[in-house]
Parts: sequence; structure tokens; C-alpha cells
Amino acid sequence: MELNKYILRRLIEITVIFFVILTVLFLLFRLAPGDPVSRMVDPSMTAEDARRLIEQLGLDQPLGTQYIIYLKSFFSGDLGISFHYGVPVLDIIGERLPNTILLFTTSVILAALTGIFFGKIASWHKGKKIDSWLTIGALICHTLFLPWLALIIIWFFGYRIGWFPLNGILSPEIWTDPANGFFIRMLDVLHHMALPLMTLFIIHFGSYLLVMRSSMLETLKEDYIITARAKGLEEKVIRNHHAAPNAALPVVTSVALSLAFSINGGALTETVFSWPGIGRELVFAVSNNDYPLALASFLLIAIVVLLANLLVDILYAWLDPRIRY
Repeated sequence: MELNKYILRRLIEITVIFFVILTVLFLLFRLAPGDPVSRMVDPSMTAEDARRLIEQLGLDQPLGTQYIIYLKSFFSGDLGISFHYGVPVLDIIGERLPNTILLFTTSVILAALTGIFFGKIASWHKGKKIDSWLTIGALICHTLFLPWLALIIIWFFGYRIGWFPLNGILSPEIWTDPANGFFIRMLDVLHHMALPLMTLFIIHFGSYLLVMRSSMLETLKEDYIITARAKGLEEKVIRNHHAAPNAALPVVTSVALSLAFSINGGALTETVFSWPGIGRELVFAVSNNDYPLALASFLLIAIVVLLANLLVDILYAWLDPRIRY
């Protein structure tokens, strides 16, 4: 019962926060200084075209009326038409979002599993050479500048030895050939995904290892670990079945939030590798004043981040009843 009340309370809080975000995004555009139309489209447009566009967007209405129209459009699923592409914004997001999910979900999960494994080993051998090497390696990975690392990986693996494509998500000649089936096409996508996946894996791996190591060291000091040793349990059993599951909780939080923020945080990676995802589309929309597409991208980021926080809170409350109160 306490868990249900806690979930309900968090749902109410997140709903309020989301309405605040909707309002802030609305006000940022409407109340910004200058002509909103000239910020969104070609400033060389005629006065008549600007007037028609203002009427079409409802910008000639009072602010309160605009806000109501804005909310109605959002909840009806009408996020507008992209100025650049000339198609509904939801169609663009629906096309780009799976690419972002594929790349970042794969990289974060692989990095988390590897980081948890080596973080567990590092903590168990605290003060030894293996701990020092793993910690130093994780610190180096964690502090690498992502664009620099991406360019180095592109230069070496894509250009110097030519193992992987330099950019993009597919090879047109493979996808346009009807003789190539689903398996061949998926291999082509994985081939293109190798370099951005490698980049993101290296960046995320270090942080997960460090978090797991730190959490594991704290967990090993707990009374139940001392009790397990007193009972004569094997060290391997204590490490893998008693300490590691509890120590992994902070990593689970980090993974959930990483997946959420990857939608916008991946803008650099997607831009460098020309990966057609949400992050790259957001950069394009802002750079080209495609207001409907930029607004929809920001809203998507807000929704995903809020849902990720909710899932993490529920997971923690389920694992630790003290959080529910």
C-alpha cells in the first residue's frame, strides 16, 4: 500500500513538473525579444507572408489564448509542421527516434555490464595492481573529450585501416538491392554503428566502473557482509551474490538517467558520425530555426527524462522500503 501511495505521489509531482516545462517552453518562444517569425524562417520573407504565418501560428491572439491553443495542440498530438521538411514533426521524430534508441541503448547497456564486472573486480582487489590499472583506465575513459575521441576513432578505424564506414547508418547500394534480405541489411547497419558505438562505450564505461567500485567498497563494509563471512561462505559467493547486487543500485540509476539524457546528449556523437538520430535533428532544427521540430525535440527529451526518473524512483522504493516514507 505504501508503495502505491509513493508511486501516485511521484506521478502527481512529475505531472506538475511537466506542465511547468510545457509552460516554460511556450514562454521562451513567445516572450523572447524581437519578431518570432523572423527567428523561425527566412528573414527575407515579405511582410504579407509574415502576416499570414503569424495568423496561421496563432501569434496574433492574446497570450492566454495562444497558451490554450498550444496545450490543445500538444494533447491532440499536433506538434506542427517542420519548416524545413514540410512534413508533420511527429513523422520526423518517429523516423529518427529508433536510430537514437538503437545506438545509445546498445552502448549504455554494454558499457554498464562491462563497468559493473570490472568495477566489482577492482573493488575486490583494492590496493593491488589490477585495481590501480582498472581505476586509471576508467579515469582516462571518463575524462576523454568526446568529439576528439570520435575523430581519432574515425581517423584510425575508418580512414587509416578502413575497417568501418566513416559516417551514416546504411549503404544505399545494399538497401536498394532487392536481392539483399533483412539479415544482410541489419549487418550493414551494425557495420555503420561500430564506430559511434565504440566511442560511446569508451566514454560511458569509465564512469560505470568508478561508480560500481565505489559502491562495492561501501557495501563490503556492511554488517551483513561480515555476517556472511562469519558463516564461512566462500568469498566468490559473498562477492557475487551478496555484495554485488546491492552495490549495483547506483549503477542502475546512472544507466537509467544515461539512457534518458542520451536523446539530447548524443547530439555531438550523432553530428560527428552523421548518425540520423534525434540529437542530430535537434542541432539541425535549432541551427535552421525550425521551431516546431526544435520544440517537439525538447518536449520529447523532457518526457523521457521525467519517465526515467520515475522508473528509478519506483525501482529504489521497491528495493528499499525506507524510501517510500
